[in-house]
Amino acid sequence: MKIHVEIDDSLTEPVVTIKAASNDPELGRIQQLLTAPANQTLACYQDATEHFIRLGDILFIETDGRNLQVHTADNIYTNKHSLHELLGVLPGFFLQIAKSTVVNLNQVAAVNHSIANCSIGFHNSYKQVYASRRYYKLLLERLNEMRSLS
Repeated sequence: MKIHVEIDDSLTEPVVTIKAASNDPELGRIQQLLTAPANQTLACYQDATEHFIRLGDILFIETDGRNLQVHTADNIYTNKHSLHELLGVLPGFFLQIAKSTVVNLNQVAAVNHSIANCSIGFHNSYKQVYASRRYYKLLLERLNEMRSLS
């Protein structure tokens, strides 16, 4: 396997291009490694207790006044960073879908678009969140992109 790295300061996120024979057995494994969430955590609070939440377990993050609410399937935690600060450090499988909401694309189970709104449902959870019209097209593009990789 050969690896070639090009530095381009104009890019906002890494672009990975893989050239391989169609029957290369390593191709699937490489794709899986590149798209799998790492065991990174986010420090969040519940009352006075600090919890370290795996990024893969987060369903979505939304603002609540000056704090962020970090939603998992079972709990809601708070975080003291701003949404803008958090967007700068979260991996590519998180996407802003409204002015005050970021969603984990790996956890999206359903997108229901109607004339009035666009709701998003999650795996193993009753929780749902709404995407604004401004971000809807990008949401669908990213979901289709991620689904075609797997």
